[in-house]
Amino acid sequence: MNGRRPTDIKTPEKLFLNLAIVGGGRTCKFFLDLFDSEVFPYLDINIVGVCDIDPEAEGLRMARNKGIYTTDNFRNLFSIKNLDYIIELTNNKQVLFDLIRMRPERVGIVEHNISHLFRDLVTVGNQLKSAEYQLTLEKMSSDFLIQQSDAAIVVINTDFTIVDANEAYLKSVDRSRKEVMGAHCYEILHGLNAPCAVANPILKCPMIETLKTGKSAHVIHELNGTRDLKSYGNIVTYPLKNQDGEISRVIEIWRDITEEISSRWQRRVAELKADLNKIVQEDRLISLGKLAASCVHQINNPLQGLLIFTGLMQNIVAEGTPSPEDLQDFRKHLALMSCELERCGKIVSGLLSFSRASTVEFTDLDLNEILKDIITPTKHKMDLQNIRLKTDFSARPLRVQGNANQLQQCFLNLIFNAIEAMPQGGRLEIVSKLNNKRKICRIEINDTGAGIPDEYVQHIFDPFFTTKEQGQGTGLGLSIAYGIIKNHRGNIKVNSRAGKGCSFIVNFPIL
Repeated sequence: MNGRRPTDIKTPEKLFLNLAIVGGGRTCKFFLDLFDSEVFPYLDINIVGVCDIDPEAEGLRMARNKGIYTTDNFRNLFSIKNLDYIIELTNNKQVLFDLIRMRPERVGIVEHNISHLFRDLVTVGNQLKSAEYQLTLEKMSSDFLIQQSDAAIVVINTDFTIVDANEAYLKSVDRSRKEVMGAHCYEILHGLNAPCAVANPILKCPMIETLKTGKSAHVIHELNGTRDLKSYGNIVTYPLKNQDGEISRVIEIWRDITEEISSRWQRRVAELKADLNKIVQEDRLISLGKLAASCVHQINNPLQGLLIFTGLMQNIVAEGTPSPEDLQDFRKHLALMSCELERCGKIVSGLLSFSRASTVEFTDLDLNEILKDIITPTKHKMDLQNIRLKTDFSARPLRVQGNANQLQQCFLNLIFNAIEAMPQGGRLEIVSKLNNKRKICRIEINDTGAGIPDEYVQHIFDPFFTTKEQGQGTGLGLSIAYGIIKNHRGNIKVNSRAGKGCSFIVNFPIL
């Protein structure tokens, strides 16, 4: 293997490659047949896996019959030992993006445009034997690869100078071909005077990574697009090696994924909002249970009074025709019964209002009314714990844009938090203020409880953080309140001193 032929021409050793294919259709079948042939004298290509969601795809069936590993999930291909490249044949940009993003570092990705070109070139190449035709074939390959692909493609020397670039690349960097040819890639792409990783260590350079490892590399960079608009590019580099196995040039391919990142971000924001709404509703049910327990005790007293008055009136009627004095007592009893019934009605109405499900829509609201609706069903619980309530509401309405159910839940969590901080009694103060100059309204909930230790203050809005004993709290109340306030473009801060009480201050923008 190490000897010389009489003509002193080196005999290349075979290069072993393990390939997998995503997309098991007709093109996959072509490659399976191709790599079984002897068309590559210096390559030993082994197809080790094929993926397609259609179990009857002709390429997938052929691979299965050959004993090649098949799957309907391309992630399973990543676990194949010594896998070198994955050929993507689905012509699906999302699949290509996911392959590039999820692939192991050692695995390169060949996109469908290049693989389809390769198929066409092999077909033509089998018919062309002369040196002239081979040169024509190489030029056709270069023209297609560089000029016809919709991806931005640039060919770079090992000294970072640009050898060639297609129109998509020139358009992306907003430069002419004359400005780009011979310039350094880091100058054109980022306006730097040294390679990315040297001039700005935060930027990972796929070119340097490929030169170090001899393998494909991948990064996502923030790019300066046309009209100074920020964009994001998915950059992949592939090494071009000479007969000695040394890297002579690097092909860099990048796609603008700004819209994909934006759409993914928007979907994630929508998912987070949906999750917040579910958590708020679940926490609302917990709070509703606490309110119901308090309201049962609150309603029980007037019901007992109604039973007593009803019994007295029945006894009087049973003795015969009521006297004028009895009728006078009836009037008194009925007036008291009417007041007690009205009291029960208010308690039940408040509870029903709080428990009523509604869509998550924002409307014009008065925060004073929201606070009053919450105080009614919680007042009895305060009385039971010997907590004195003081309110000082703004004389003017506090008009905000918000969702009534979520704001009720937010203030209820803050009030419950204050009540639970005063198990032996104390004073709870609820204040609302209007600041027209700053265009905000301010809600203060102050208690005289034990306060929050300094080391816990920075964690009180973290989900599941609680200082209560097991079974006495979920640790979600304050974090849910925080999420609702942020969702309403507000902010919250806490002032606390251990043993001196605690104050939660919430600000919302007014209409």
